[in-house]
Amino acid sequence: MGTRTTLSDIANCFACQNREHTEWCVLSGHELDQLSGRKICRQYHPGQEIFREGDEAAGIYCLESGLVGYRKADVDGNSTLLGLAYPGRTLGYRSYLSGEPHATSGEALKPSRVCFIDRATVRDLLEKNPALGFMFLQTVSKELGVVEEKYHQAITLTVRDRLIHLLLVLRDRYATTGQDGAEHLELPLSRQDIAALIGTRPETLARTIRRIEDDGLARFSGRILHVPKVHSLFDEIGLGHY
Repeated sequence: MGTRTTLSDIANCFACQNREHTEWCVLSGHELDQLSGRKICRQYHPGQEIFREGDEAAGIYCLESGLVGYRKADVDGNSTLLGLAYPGRTLGYRSYLSGEPHATSGEALKPSRVCFIDRATVRDLLEKNPALGFMFLQTVSKELGVVEEKYHQAITLTVRDRLIHLLLVLRDRYATTGQDGAEHLELPLSRQDIAALIGTRPETLARTIRRIEDDGLARFSGRILHVPKVHSLFDEIGLGHY
């Protein structure tokens, strides 16, 4: 479990920078007070589980900061990274709404601050404010669109293109620019997780990385990614600008 914050560390929902981009943006001032007073905020270190596949959904979670990965285990207990959640995402709501156990596990991939809202509080807010339920319906619809797009990419794009797409997403959030104009970032994912996210085998990913390095598009030093000319990555997948 994560480390529970002290009361003085609990952020007020009114001041949350992510709220206007979440389902909770439709809550009234009184409802936000209720949410602020009943949520529990915890800090998680990389590798810590936030919720576990197969467990009952006792409520839902809001990711305030950090990065969370969705994992699913096979019959041998090996986990596969299925997706990423960035700040502003609500986690575990599908299991809560369906009344089913968690279908995946949520794991912190970077230091993450997560707020937990218990089942009774969520139910009370849904009953008081039907617009909140509609917002969750919109979120489900959007996530179905993401799944369809991911499937389309898996059958139409090369492994190289899928890898570059992922690197550009991570670059947009985590890269810094050096004095020489080159960009650098520490990848928050292992190579095995990267391979799982783009739907390929680790050995295929390794070959693809070598070819990208041979072409001078990027250089990998462990988890540190160096991109000398980021526009070259955009050109590679046909965007041509950034």
